[in-house]
Amino acid sequence: MKLLIKVIFVIFIISPSLKANEVTDWLKNEIDTILMAYKNSTISNSEKFDLIEETINNNFAGAGIAKFVAGKSWTNASKEIKKEYIDLFKKHLALNIAAMMQGYSDQKYSLISSKYDQKNKVSMVDMEIISNTGKLIVTWRVKESKGRFFVIDLLVADISLVVTKRSEFNSMLKKVNYKLEELNIVLKNQNESSYSKLIN
Repeated sequence: MKLLIKVIFVIFIISPSLKANEVTDWLKNEIDTILMAYKNSTISNSEKFDLIEETINNNFAGAGIAKFVAGKSWTNASKEIKKEYIDLFKKHLALNIAAMMQGYSDQKYSLISSKYDQKNKVSMVDMEIISNTGKLIVTWRVKESKGRFFVIDLLVADISLVVTKRSEFNSMLKKVNYKLEELNIVLKNQNESSYSKLIN
């Protein structure tokens, strides 16, 4: 009985670090895939974005983030409007991250630390980006769901992407009286403009 308790205790202590290491390995693979694409001069900018968009759709908790960012506008919208909004928001997120990754594609990075928050079931991985002008710390917040990892937030220099987007979208929604249907029109035009700038 004492041996069993000891084994359970050891597993409980080790699990958080094992979980953090597993997340780190997964995250490194995803980041390297994108960065390698951006360093490949034979791949067009549109193909590079397609890769980023696919990665965002597969690995980010896009629907959950989109709902949080929409705030009170989410409640009164129809099912069809919500679906359209989620698709547009994911595209918006992909375009934002693509622009950011493009800026850092030629610089070096390392995943310097990782920890697992047992209480909230969230892994946090610190990435250090090194450039000629200095260092930048990006923290990835990752959660596991149904046997898969999903990025739930990205902190750049301690500034939350999700919180920033909530504030940004609240300002946009205020201009359209918090109508998600009207926001979709604005977001679609914004996405088209951002995409055009990114691939040209």
